[in-house]
Amino acid sequence: MSDSSWTANPAHEAQFGDYIELLKPRVMRLVIFTAAVGLLVAPNAVHPVVALAAILCIAVGAGASGALNMWWDADIDRLMTRTAKRPIPSGRVAAGEALAIGIALTGFSVVLLGLFANLLAAGLLAFTIFFYVVVYSMWLKRITPQNIVIGGAAGAFPPMIGWAVATGGVGVESLLMFALVFMWTPPHFWALALFRNEDYKRANVPMMPVTRGEVSTRRQIFAYAVLLAPIAIAPAFTQIGGPVYFLLSLVLNAMFVSGAIGLSRRTAEMAAASKYRAEKRFFGFSILYLFLHFVGLLAEAALRGVNLNWAAWPVVF
Repeated sequence: MSDSSWTANPAHEAQFGDYIELLKPRVMRLVIFTAAVGLLVAPNAVHPVVALAAILCIAVGAGASGALNMWWDADIDRLMTRTAKRPIPSGRVAAGEALAIGIALTGFSVVLLGLFANLLAAGLLAFTIFFYVVVYSMWLKRITPQNIVIGGAAGAFPPMIGWAVATGGVGVESLLMFALVFMWTPPHFWALALFRNEDYKRANVPMMPVTRGEVSTRRQIFAYAVLLAPIAIAPAFTQIGGPVYFLLSLVLNAMFVSGAIGLSRRTAEMAAASKYRAEKRFFGFSILYLFLHFVGLLAEAALRGVNLNWAAWPVVF
């Protein structure tokens, strides 16, 4: 971040939608969904008001992470086609304003989650924000091609936070949900990096295709897909899984590994000639892959009876 970016005024008066965009609503949707599944599949009953308040706090925390990330990355966002129209590089929101919003939302979300739920859930949320902003954005992203491998942990914490809201602890099931998202993140983002390679080169961000080349990246996508499969299937054999999840996961992982095999056989020339259509399809399917795994867990919970304490509805606390 340059000093001028801190003091610069936005070129245009910010609109409400600009502030919403600052919070990365697309990422927030995934965070909300996986955190809600983590809460709903847990064995302990949660009051509906507490559950709703907790998910809102987690969503606000995710938005805080997005705002702080955009503040820090404004210089490289200006250089990439995919991010150049974000609120700060496009001049709609001042960098200092984004920083202030991010800090305020961080404090608001963590403190209220601690009050509504418990200190473990609040601590996990605070650590998630710290990990995404400091460990990933400020440290790893610009110095190592393993940035998304380690930094992906930030996106894997929400189901653990949801589980902690319900149980006050950490269980094998929440660790498996964490591992599912953690191992899914590298092949998901490396597929994106393959067809956004020029953007990352221009911004000097050492994503895997930039530093190791496309061939190595494709091989690693395949390797991670193979390693991911048993981790993704494993929840079927815990108290949150069952036959529905097991069959769904088998099909999804067969498709995911098959897609990764197809990518591993493509050369850079083949990909460029087809305008990276296969890579884009794999990236799109990877989103559906993760979403359907959590839908499967939610379906198993619904079959058992979701643990919301409706009997206590008249009493908020």
